[in-house]
Amino acid sequence: MVTFTLDQPPLDNRYAALGPTYGSRVEPTPLQAPRLLHVNRELAAELGFEPADLDSDAFTDIFAGNRALPGGAPFAALYAGHQFGSFVPQLGDGRAILLGQLRDRESRSWDLQLKGSGQTPYSRFADGRAVIRSSVREYLAGEALHHLGIPTTRALSLIVADDRVRRETIERAAVICRVAPSLVRFGSFEVFYYRNQPQHLAPLADYVINEHFGELSGTPDRYARWLAEVVRRTAQLMAQWQAVGFCHGVMNTDNMSVLGLTLDYGPYGFMDAFDAHHVCNHSDEGGRYAYDQQPGIGYWNCSRLLQACLPLLADDENRAVEIAESLLEPYGPIFSAAATASWRAKLGLQDARDSDVELINRYLTLLHQSHNDFTRSFRLLGDVPMADGSAGPLRDEMRDPAAFDAWLPDYRARLRAQGLADDVRRVAMQAVNPKYVLRNHLAQRAIEAAERDNDGSEIERLLTVLRRPFDEQPGFDAYAAEPPPDARHIEVSCSS
Repeated sequence: MVTFTLDQPPLDNRYAALGPTYGSRVEPTPLQAPRLLHVNRELAAELGFEPADLDSDAFTDIFAGNRALPGGAPFAALYAGHQFGSFVPQLGDGRAILLGQLRDRESRSWDLQLKGSGQTPYSRFADGRAVIRSSVREYLAGEALHHLGIPTTRALSLIVADDRVRRETIERAAVICRVAPSLVRFGSFEVFYYRNQPQHLAPLADYVINEHFGELSGTPDRYARWLAEVVRRTAQLMAQWQAVGFCHGVMNTDNMSVLGLTLDYGPYGFMDAFDAHHVCNHSDEGGRYAYDQQPGIGYWNCSRLLQACLPLLADDENRAVEIAESLLEPYGPIFSAAATASWRAKLGLQDARDSDVELINRYLTLLHQSHNDFTRSFRLLGDVPMADGSAGPLRDEMRDPAAFDAWLPDYRARLRAQGLADDVRRVAMQAVNPKYVLRNHLAQRAIEAAERDNDGSEIERLLTVLRRPFDEQPGFDAYAAEPPPDARHIEVSCSS
């Protein structure tokens, strides 16, 4: 296995090389007595870090922002965005600093970014810091979604310190090192459209295309083909979120990735009791980013990106709008096809029939009306036999057993019609219906240990479980249980 040492990382600074139009050079602000709470050894191995370096003082200092990463050119990116539907003309990395691009042993490029590393020119009077609770949540969330097979940013390290940070109360500071193929977002293009600086769009678009859509480089229609792919990936991402009950919480355009990644974990949540109108962010008083609104918001956000990129599509504005509309039109069918395929798989339906959509919607409706646990209600569905009789442990958990009993005969008839043996179907269903997701109360337990005792052991236990979300894991059943009554109303907000 080829690895590199911290004194000679395979690092360059291609994004910073775009120049000051796209951001600002800025150094991280050191932390007081930083301590490595956890390192993502799985990700570190994928990137090519020398294992012995991960426990060194140099590693902690570098990824706390207290020492320079050799070869890096720290850079805070400029962008704008629509926040809760209203345009904000300048945002940017207010507490995040890009160290550079790392090449792994397979020559893939990865952005390394410190989040919580101090003030930048885009901090807007904020302190540039992150706190332990939000940092633990982002650190865990990236791994949870990654191992569910959902595109996402990840995190390499989680470092805590004694620096005090004022939020609702006084908390302690933390820094994570985000890792992603790219952290360019929809708002990175919006800022130049609204500034009436269309000349700055093409260099940024070409950077993204050359780095991540190499087959399009230099082609005459590369911008339209790239944007069509962004629309496709975004629609599919929304379907993937829906299928595991994930809610983002702050789907502003500055939090949307041009690679179709799950980006910026502020308030988020995996639903426990299913509520189609669930709002995971108590700062979202109007429910703009509720679970059932996410697909439509994805569409709206794509329309804002396409609007920002109109100058790339044609010199004539009317023609550019026509092209943009044609690129956006497939969003709905792409989402619908991806979502329906996911729900079919979750119900164990191997072939497609016209009646499936009604059957799926009836099951979702009964879960919504009875507020049954989302994850468990799909996982246990695999244990329901085709034959009439006992429906297994799922019926015992149904809060409205009569509604379930009314739906069950049609479901069993559908299973019998496809002729797949129960044990074969069960294996297929368990491969798409996770037993373990990152429930809020599990994350809270890890946060409290970190805040109280600088203890990362619960983070490690959680990651052990979340890295095999579809497997039966003896000894970890408590991590698959519904939250206890006193932990069912944990709230998260934009404060971090």
